[in-house]
Amino acid sequence: MDISTENVTLHAWAIADILKNYQDKKQDYRELFDMAAGIDLSKPYGKVPLAVYVEMCNWIDQKLGRFNLIKIGRSIGESTYQLMVDENMIPEECTPLDLMKALVITAQKGVQDPKKRGWEVVAYSEKSITMRKTQVFNAQIQLGLLDALVRKSKVFGVQVVLSKEQGADSEFDEYVITWL
Repeated sequence: MDISTENVTLHAWAIADILKNYQDKKQDYRELFDMAAGIDLSKPYGKVPLAVYVEMCNWIDQKLGRFNLIKIGRSIGESTYQLMVDENMIPEECTPLDLMKALVITAQKGVQDPKKRGWEVVAYSEKSITMRKTQVFNAQIQLGLLDALVRKSKVFGVQVVLSKEQGADSEFDEYVITWL
């Protein structure tokens, strides 16, 4: 996977979503909040360097652990879903596939990447979807994001598994989402 972040930006609301999880511990996590210094979080659609997001995720992973990233992913999933609703990107009674197709478009709009990296639907069936991530979004956050989004379709027994992780063997992350 191309992990470069040069000239890649995302909307400020993603940074705000990360920080809102720690507002009550702002004094304890001053270093995390300092990473967002100079970012105008009052403008949710303002452009923020993706490098800030990556730095924040790495700090959370090292200092607070993986579960915190999954929790943040769920929060970002809620915001992403609301954006999809506000932008009329999904039908009122949506399916998991409707949500994943909308995620592809939302990522294209929300992340400005000259290399056009993001999300793609690789395969789907009645009870599963395989999603591929080619952008450097934190893998653990995406577990929470995908879980939160698919649950909005009112399916039960949702499970999200990181089936391929970017590294020596793979140029991308792949997630298999299943439900009952």
